[in-house]
Amino acid sequence: MSNAVLIIGPSGSGKSTSIRNLDPEQTFIISVLDKPLPFRGYKKTYRPISGWEDTTGNYYTSDDWARILKCINVVNRDRLDIKICIIDDLNYVMANEFMRRVSERGFDKYCEMASHFWQIITKAISCRDDLIFIFISHNEIDVNGVSKCKTIGKLIDEKINVEGLFSTVFHSAVIENEYKFLTQHDGFRTAKSPMGLFDSQFIDNDLLSIIDKIREYYS
Repeated sequence: MSNAVLIIGPSGSGKSTSIRNLDPEQTFIISVLDKPLPFRGYKKTYRPISGWEDTTGNYYTSDDWARILKCINVVNRDRLDIKICIIDDLNYVMANEFMRRVSERGFDKYCEMASHFWQIITKAISCRDDLIFIFISHNEIDVNGVSKCKTIGKLIDEKINVEGLFSTVFHSAVIENEYKFLTQHDGFRTAKSPMGLFDSQFIDNDLLSIIDKIREYYS
């Protein structure tokens, strides 16, 4: 079973920037929106795959849940060189499917979208032990004023507690012009992490050092 981490936050708060120090030779990015990464030189180090048999590329673009599942399976089974898999802008898997199906009536489509979303996360969690998944998503504020993972519709929130699928959830924040991750729930943001994993409420948004700590913690 792999470790999986969820990073939640508003645009511009350092979520994708946290990728910057990772080793691209061991990192694979599944980009839902194919937007530019927010650090220099990424095009030289993150190369789109030319097909499922390509063992040199480390970047794939799709917002289709079935294709993303396929990519997760390929990385897990065939790309043993990959130790970290990033799924960037997770919430747009659901949002884009909703927009494509907006003319459909009834609640069935919401149940199907919830299932697709759930399948992606649970498939990642079931992958090999040495593979860490990082899910990046935008946030939304619920009726109680709590910042949570952004989804589509109340029905999906009733079916899936997204944060409940993860043992580690960060909320991104900008504090005194520095990018930080909140590591524990503060009453308004649904962050959490295992006891003793981090020794402070806020940490730098550096996934390299974060993943090192997670591996050490579970070793």
